Amino acid sequence: MKEKLTCLAEEFDSLEKEMANPEVIADQEKYKKLISRRREIERAVELFRELQKNEKVVSDSENMLEEESDEELRDMAKEELKLAKEKVEELTEELKLELVPKDPDDAKNCIMEIRAGTGGDEASLFAEELGRMYLKYASNNDFRTEMISESPGTQGMKEMIFKIEGEGAYGRMKYESGVHRVQRIPETESKGRVHTSAASVVVLPEAIELDVEISENDLRIDVFRAGGHGGQSVNTTDSAVRITHMPTGIVVTCQDEKSQLKNKIKAMGVLRSRIYAAEQEKRQKEMGEARLAQIGSGDRSDKIRTYNFPQDRVTDHRIKKNFSNLPAIMDGAIDEIIDSLTLEDQTRKLTSKAEG
Repeated sequence: MKEKLTCLAEEFDSLEKEMANPEVIADQEKYKKLISRRREIERAVELFRELQKNEKVVSDSENMLEEESDEELRDMAKEELKLAKEKVEELTEELKLELVPKDPDDAKNCIMEIRAGTGGDEASLFAEELGRMYLKYASNNDFRTEMISESPGTQGMKEMIFKIEGEGAYGRMKYESGVHRVQRIPETESKGRVHTSAASVVVLPEAIELDVEISENDLRIDVFRAGGHGGQSVNTTDSAVRITHMPTGIVVTCQDEKSQLKNKIKAMGVLRSRIYAAEQEKRQKEMGEARLAQIGSGDRSDKIRTYNFPQDRVTDHRIKKNFSNLPAIMDGAIDEIIDSLTLEDQTRKLTSKAEG
């Protein structure tokens, strides 16, 4: 591990020098690649350098204990040695996790699709609340968001599709894929009974044209008049777009923009990401790989989390862990949940790597 970390530290210093070169700065494509690689290894290098400092403290303290006869100085050395050894152990464990191979899609933007499931209006209301929770989380973490499609129900939302943009968006959001259940008393419930409703969440890494090649001949594109909310001009022109990818049967509809061209661009982005995700899934199955990129299969039929309002508790069933303060969670405070899932996933990968 030390040899690998030394190489990473040398690479990091080399990247820093290269990024200060005016010729490299002028070449924006190359500069972006260097920034991306620097970000990728920065945390590991920081931890390694902190580890080296603490290892030196351990060494110096041990030498002092061997050579020093003054009891006061020996007591100080013993305390420094104890703290430094604890820190070395902690940093070593962190570095093991940091060196677990990363999912190459983690750095990408992502597309989130939220759909109401069983539960009628209550499910639509919950789907809308989940969407708001993720949008608030994205805003709190300086990610940019772009609404792609909304389908209102009589209450709440039947479906919401939006993009989250920013370095590492997919890596943070990918664990949200699956079925989310809510248990609470609906406002329309006169007898005070707790109802269970559900919404499904799908998280896709945003695919660019280089990731997926789509032939125009494989597409059927239909345009029609948009319905629902969006303002008068949306509803009076044939601006809505439906794209069908004939080889896979994947259908994407977008009608949020006034411009037919903008709707087509957004729909193509979602289509490309769905095809990319399907191809990745197929490739993993063919290789017989366990899907460790997500905890569980990430399948939309997997029940991953329950939001129990009467008990002020969120339970993530994959890691069997409870979280409290539901109002804050529904207001976007989901860092603790995502961090717990990330740590569990990294630990599993580390264990799998050690066994392999």
